[in-house]
Amino acid sequence: MMVDLTYSDEFKYTTKNPYSDKLDEFKDFVYRDHEAEVLQGKWNSEAFKREGPLYLEIGTGYGHFMMEFSEKNPDVNFVGLDYRFKRSFSLAKKLAAHPTKNFKYLRGKGERIHFLFEENELDKIFYFFPDPWPKNKHLKKRLFQEPFLNQAYKVLKPGGRILIKTDHDGYAEHMKEVMEKNEQFDVVMSTDRLREEQPDHFLASFSTKFEKIFLKKGIKIKAFELVSKKKD
Repeated sequence: MMVDLTYSDEFKYTTKNPYSDKLDEFKDFVYRDHEAEVLQGKWNSEAFKREGPLYLEIGTGYGHFMMEFSEKNPDVNFVGLDYRFKRSFSLAKKLAAHPTKNFKYLRGKGERIHFLFEENELDKIFYFFPDPWPKNKHLKKRLFQEPFLNQAYKVLKPGGRILIKTDHDGYAEHMKEVMEKNEQFDVVMSTDRLREEQPDHFLASFSTKFEKIFLKKGIKIKAFELVSKKKD
């Protein structure tokens, strides 16, 4: 499989969108495209200006999990990331009014995490209800591939974790295939029926906006927890 160019030094964000300029209003906590990459290795010291666990959510969407988690865990330095401009602007407005400020928001791509974060900088990665790209011709667009796991392994600390939820059977099966071939992570939790099989797990303790819709439809939530095998 060809490596996505977004994983390389050659990649440049080129999308022109009016909402990009509108995000200037929130530049105290919002970074666009390549802007955040200068913070690689310096998130706690320069962006948050405090020490603390550093968590990343890929695919923040409308930000419900990000805002709720940040409020309940004020000691965590939380970084949200999404790629859609209009959604990012809508979320930025909500974040500006949020009572806690222990977060930063990135308009960018999940394939760029090794340019955004230094080796051993992240403690956790959250990846909830990503676009499943179900058509065969679009499967290469799925983020959860071997190149992504290689970069996640690099930026996560020893024992760092990836926590995943999806409603999509096909994407869940694809993730299992990728995990089986990967030797950098232990899969410590894997379920096709999260709330029935793992009701006490952290991932069953909350529901995102999309998740509530899926649950009302009777769709079972697939979930995984991966732990890096990296040693200190």
